Amino acid sequence: MAKAKLKGIDRGERLALVTSECQSAIVDPAIAMFKGLAEDVEQRGVLPRIAGLAALCRAAAIPVVHCTVRLLPDAYAFPACSPLQAIMKRNPLLRRDRPESWLHRALGADPADIVSDRMHGITAFHGTELESILRGLGVETLLLTGVSTNIALIGTAIEAVNRGFSVVIPADCVAGGTPETHRHSLEYTLPILATVTDVECLVPFLVGRRRI
Repeated sequence: MAKAKLKGIDRGERLALVTSECQSAIVDPAIAMFKGLAEDVEQRGVLPRIAGLAALCRAAAIPVVHCTVRLLPDAYAFPACSPLQAIMKRNPLLRRDRPESWLHRALGADPADIVSDRMHGITAFHGTELESILRGLGVETLLLTGVSTNIALIGTAIEAVNRGFSVVIPADCVAGGTPETHRHSLEYTLPILATVTDVECLVPFLVGRRRI
């Protein structure tokens, strides 16, 4: 498979695979607060595909970082400043004393993976140690996956770019709130923030990559 030119990855940049909110309370259709999002994740096989990508990254010594949102019990200290936050605050399954708030088993998380947890806000860098983690690892480019393309991934991509990181998004490893918002985000918003590609195009950059 010939290598494509992918900005942010084709010059040997130091990478990290970052997953966003791949938690049972969010991506399991049986219990998720946004059924359409969770059903799309399941129907398109997003979690197994992320799991496969994560395995390739681990084999190449590329760190895997899972970004989660897990509220304090009773949603203490979580301000509902937006309609989305109000929905999150009412959802008891997102609270850290509930097992449903943890990573979905289909993600195939490894004990060596890093978890960046937050208890407030709606994006991965807000109020967390994510930037310090990535700086400590010498990361230059994020392989950003998970949910949702229309909220968390746009916000996280903006935050990453503001901090001097490049972002690469495999489109087959992400999902959005609705088919319409997902398509719009991938076609119009995310391409001006990141390189949008797919797992097949990423593989040549990961297989046989020199371990650092």
